Amino acid sequence: MEFEELQQIWDSQNNRPLYAINEEALHKRIESKKNQVRHITNISELLLIIVNIGSGSLILGMNFSGQIFMYLLAAWMFVTALYVLISRIKRIKGNNRFDRSMRGDLTQAISVATYQVRLSQLMRWNIIPIGTLILLGVWDGGKSVWVAVGLVVFFAIAYLAGGWEHSIYKSKKRELEILQDKLEKEN
Repeated sequence: MEFEELQQIWDSQNNRPLYAINEEALHKRIESKKNQVRHITNISELLLIIVNIGSGSLILGMNFSGQIFMYLLAAWMFVTALYVLISRIKRIKGNNRFDRSMRGDLTQAISVATYQVRLSQLMRWNIIPIGTLILLGVWDGGKSVWVAVGLVVFFAIAYLAGGWEHSIYKSKKRELEILQDKLEKEN
């Protein structure tokens, strides 16, 4: 149900549309969007934490004959997981500062969406140091040039896919901001 549909009711005396906001339906829509944004953010955070700890542990567990770049990569992944974990804790603690009104829920949804946009952008940029450390490890290990070329192509595709994902999060945030602007104009 779009905002305009929530806004229009029929004035039977004049047979013309009369505009008013169905606040209950609007609040349900805002709560739905807020829950959707929180769900996506929770899954993103948990996946980032698990994948970075798992990958870092796997790299440490494998014997790389003292390749410094692989140990740096493992350390980078542990630091990334720790950063996401600390950010998650701060985000969850910050949820208490919003009131339980319709506007408070909308503000909270925008806050979480902003956090998700920043997190996705940061993880997109995180592809660069990870790719660099892996390429340096491949070079230091004396692997074929074609392995390095394949990895460059893979990381380029991952970076582009990260941009596509980031644009989805930005559009969801923009939808919430548009809804907030419309509500502010109504008052």
